[in-house]
Amino acid sequence: MHAPVTDAAAEDPSVAALLAARPHLSLHPMDGLVLEDVPLNAVAEALGTPAWVYGAGTLRRRLAALRAALGGFALVHYAVKANDHLAVLRVLAAGGAGADVVSGGELARARRAGIVPADIVFSGVGKTADEIRAALGEGIAQLNVESAAELAMISAVATAMGRTAPVALRVNPDVDAGTHAKITTGLAENKFGIPYDEAAALYAHAARLPGVRPVGLALHIGSQIVTLGPYRAAFARAAGLVRALRAAGQSVTRMDCGGGLGIGYRDEPGASPEALAGALRAAFGGMDLELMIEPGRWLVGPAGVLLATVLLTKAEGRIAVVDAAMTELIRPAMYDAWHAIIPLAAPRAIGAPVPVDVVGPVCETSDTFARGRMLPPLVAGDRVALLDVGAYGAVMSTTYNARPLAPIAMVDDGRWAVIRPPQPVEELWRVECVPTFLE
Repeated sequence: MHAPVTDAAAEDPSVAALLAARPHLSLHPMDGLVLEDVPLNAVAEALGTPAWVYGAGTLRRRLAALRAALGGFALVHYAVKANDHLAVLRVLAAGGAGADVVSGGELARARRAGIVPADIVFSGVGKTADEIRAALGEGIAQLNVESAAELAMISAVATAMGRTAPVALRVNPDVDAGTHAKITTGLAENKFGIPYDEAAALYAHAARLPGVRPVGLALHIGSQIVTLGPYRAAFARAAGLVRALRAAGQSVTRMDCGGGLGIGYRDEPGASPEALAGALRAAFGGMDLELMIEPGRWLVGPAGVLLATVLLTKAEGRIAVVDAAMTELIRPAMYDAWHAIIPLAAPRAIGAPVPVDVVGPVCETSDTFARGRMLPPLVAGDRVALLDVGAYGAVMSTTYNARPLAPIAMVDDGRWAVIRPPQPVEELWRVECVPTFLE
């Protein structure tokens, strides 16, 4: 489950504990908080705040660790929805990851980043005919089908194009992932996938349709999963369905096992890639299947920080208003998500903690990052970093309250560069126009 924004003081990890769980971050006496040998204060001085910073080395190391744990038993298709910046995609593609996309825009981004069509899978519950045409035109590895209606649409589009679409049926295994209600996807009442009991008949139907070639099954039961029980249950159901389909004479060569591998947002370790690999081998070992997984958060979440500056304090320091907002990081407002907050300056970071509400400037009560969080005392002008925001952070940003999008930097082995400059406020209305009848 996501930890709530409202914090229990006894549960708040210390700055030392937070850093011990994050080897890519360190606290230097002079430079303050450092990400991959780059002082974050230097980035804040150059770009201002709020600003995002991603660590390329962290991305590489996490992908390499995941692939090593899998040992070639399953392919990695990065879930682009977690963070779709071209630089992030380029780093992961260079490390051997393919892409799992859920829109035509993500498909275009993946291709722009250099990911070849054979390494792209298209998921998503509501693909349009234009998106299907684009995917087939690119020649991607497979389309994950979410319903009988979508299967019919793919057949019609592919036939009209003179193409054959490789498809995998996304099965809803009715397994509770034990995660936040808003990010669970594998229960019967969720909108995703084909009911388990209907999958065999629909697979046989797909084999008879023109323009369609069923290649296997897919599943995805949710996000931020930190225990293996839900995976084991879902994989067991999927393996049983593969055996039943093959017994009925169907060809099943691929199994897309989805993503959802969780991370530790406090000082807990998060999910284990080795344990996931063991669950995959236990369920599908010896079945002669091409396996794939779709990690997103686990790869990119820890690689990102959001820098902010304290604008002012209220209530004798018990409330700190920062210049970052829910427009940058909406996860606390949407999911009650917990993100660690660390002052950038070393003297501030090691101060004796006091309970503080950290809030943003947007005119919404939900624009709150933490309540009663045990933090070193903050004063106006202090800079802080919100940790583990590389997934579902900048990609979910908005310009509500006419707030321009924040800049993004990427660091790598002591170097850093701007990968998205600050958005000029004029860009917010550049494509808007006023109709002549109002003039």
